Amino acid sequence: MPLKRIEPGKRMSSAVIHRNRVYLAGFTPDAALGKSVAEQTRDILAQIDATLKEAGTDKTMILKANIWLTDIKTFAEMNSVWDAWVVPGQTPARATVEAKLAAPGIDVEIMVEAAIEGAAEAGGSKGADRKQGKGAAKKAGAAKQGGAANWSPEERAARRAKRAARKAGK
Repeated sequence: MPLKRIEPGKRMSSAVIHRNRVYLAGFTPDAALGKSVAEQTRDILAQIDATLKEAGTDKTMILKANIWLTDIKTFAEMNSVWDAWVVPGQTPARATVEAKLAAPGIDVEIMVEAAIEGAAEAGGSKGADRKQGKGAAKKAGAAKQGGAANWSPEERAARRAKRAARKAGK
């Protein structure tokens, strides 16, 4: 399946679509350059909304988000805008870190990956279907039982402890 690029440029594209996913570049403030972290976050999220729409999806389909802040002390300010933007119950996996960004006045950068509903059928997913084995069936069974979103704090702690023990044993 060929790639579809959104706003391809000399250095990078705003987004790349492959099969049933869209991968967005890291978005930085445009109109809000040099303004508060809240204003920059609003600006970036509006750009993300527009790009997701162009790709045929929306924020409810975001799988993963990476957020970079020049000062982690602005985490709560950024989160206040993020929390108002995301749809409750449709939040993606997310990481936020402090980093030096590309230019002065850029205090926030956000990069997301999202699913595109129906794209797998259109593009064909036979290869993925063939690759599903016992592991996929086991995961599907776990999803039917509620998945990670429904784990109690005790279950989460037990799973973290098991992962840490496995890691220590390697």
